[in-house]
Amino acid sequence: MRTFAVIVPAYNEAASIGTTLAALAAQTDTDFTLVIVDNASTDDTAAVVRGFAAPFPIEVVTETERGAGTAADTGFRYAISNGATLLARTDADCLPRTDWVATARRYLTSGADLACGRSVPRRDERPSLAERHVFPAAVRLAALYGRYRKAHRTPEFRTPYVLVHGHNLALTADLYQRCGGTAREPLEAGSEDVTLLNRARRHTARIVRAEDLVVEASLRRLRAWGARRTLLWYWDRRWRPATLAEVHVR
Repeated sequence: MRTFAVIVPAYNEAASIGTTLAALAAQTDTDFTLVIVDNASTDDTAAVVRGFAAPFPIEVVTETERGAGTAADTGFRYAISNGATLLARTDADCLPRTDWVATARRYLTSGADLACGRSVPRRDERPSLAERHVFPAAVRLAALYGRYRKAHRTPEFRTPYVLVHGHNLALTADLYQRCGGTAREPLEAGSEDVTLLNRARRHTARIVRAEDLVVEASLRRLRAWGARRTLLWYWDRRWRPATLAEVHVR
């Protein structure tokens, strides 16, 4: 295991994870170990990953309890237990920009304990004008609300709330262990990225919003649910799909 590890939870991503693997293989900094957490997939996700020729080591870990946060926690803890000290996470439907690992490493070796990156729509999904600008603006407005929300401003927090995306963050192994890590909970139970951020805010003031740490995220959830339902989902799960199959559109 290299000292830098990239964690990618994956559930039934055999048809699409190849593009994520290719984006990681195209990084300017490939000195990392990739940990794919197969989250009880029923397709050939693990086989696709094992068959990918990469310029870095790939390890496939299995987590049978469904949930993006649960899978991420399994991957983070696996990496830490095998010697990783710097960690980054993206998702199996995302495309990190070519300097993503290098930028994450720069933040973590320059004093940041947690870097929360920027999410933009995947260009290969041909986003509309609204998908490129209106929806991201609504997400940022919701984050501004989160910054001034009473529950996020109590004295226990050592630094202000910032916009965080589970598919684009980087942190030190030391902070991950000290704060308790990602919530192991079903996807429909809550936003594991916000939980991780708030846990971290109780332990360090060295948290940054990193606008130059960029990941292109899939629009499939937005397109499946619509803007209103998607925003309500991210807002404390105020809307939830009727079935688990719909929940796991990720």
